[in-house]
Amino acid sequence: RSYRFRDPDGHVFELYFDTNKYVAPPAERPALKNQAQRNHNRGCAVRRIDHLNLLASDVDAIKAFIPAALGSRVTEQIMLNSGKLGGCWFTVNNKTYDIAFTKDLSGGTARFHHVTYAVDQREHILEAADWSLANGIFIETGPHKHAIQGTFFLYVWEPAGNRVELANSGARLILRPDWPVVTW
Repeated sequence: RSYRFRDPDGHVFELYFDTNKYVAPPAERPALKNQAQRNHNRGCAVRRIDHLNLLASDVDAIKAFIPAALGSRVTEQIMLNSGKLGGCWFTVNNKTYDIAFTKDLSGGTARFHHVTYAVDQREHILEAADWSLANGIFIETGPHKHAIQGTFFLYVWEPAGNRVELANSGARLILRPDWPVVTW
């Protein structure tokens, strides 16, 4: 069972609790009990899905909605010269963010910007850039470091046409309950 709803921009969210846990087949079982599957030491060593970035026509409306709907808090935001928000980063745990919304300048609604996969080390980002070049994967930008949230990253386009970010945030966690929102 799940609960499905839309944000003010029209993105569909679905929350659920019950899930089928992955169990690796015998040939994929890891040596360590706290790992999901054995490591094949190929590709760019992604660890997990880190966050989503969605586009919104009205980031101010999203900033009012997401904390109320998901119990999240804002960690960083971009304030435009107009006084409207250009971007907002939200967390529901101690990560710096789980979802970000940025201003959609196309005039569209409910659009996807990118999915981000976390890697353990900055070196993995450089390896991913080399691997992308060697395999004809289009690199949109990077490797560089974001000022906002401080992640070292690479943006690529996967073959189906979706933007994918690979990022290493280091050990940046927000453990302070009264963390002030950083405004750029």
